[in-house]
Amino acid sequence: MPKRLMNAIAFCLCVLLAACAAPATNGAAVPQDPAAKAPPSMSRPLPPNRVREAPVIDASCKADTDCAVKNVGNCCGEMPACVNKDSPTDPAAVQSQCAKDGRMDVCGFREISSCSCNAGRCEPAEAFMPSQSRSKVKL
Repeated sequence: MPKRLMNAIAFCLCVLLAACAAPATNGAAVPQDPAAKAPPSMSRPLPPNRVREAPVIDASCKADTDCAVKNVGNCCGEMPACVNKDSPTDPAAVQSQCAKDGRMDVCGFREISSCSCNAGRCEPAEAFMPSQSRSKVKL
């Protein structure tokens, strides 16, 4: 191909390329409507996380009948404990405070079947467990 023809083709390609890249204007700068470019309206922001205050657990008692097994909760979940039968409990509030503070707890708990009043405090009633006799084995 002759050099002149190559230059003409290169020039045409450059003009076409420039035409594609340049924005189309009519010569006068037209201000755009700000509402046309406004981002979509957002819903209201989420409310702040509200952390409920866990109630103070009352474990005081005067008699065994003042005590009850209730779920007081801990950072891991359910946590039964011997408390005063009228004591407020809120396991969800306990977990909410744990999440806020970034605390964790030991999972698992001891089964409590009944409570008794011991020195003015509700405590798990110790089940009577007879001592097992140990026999010595001679080899």
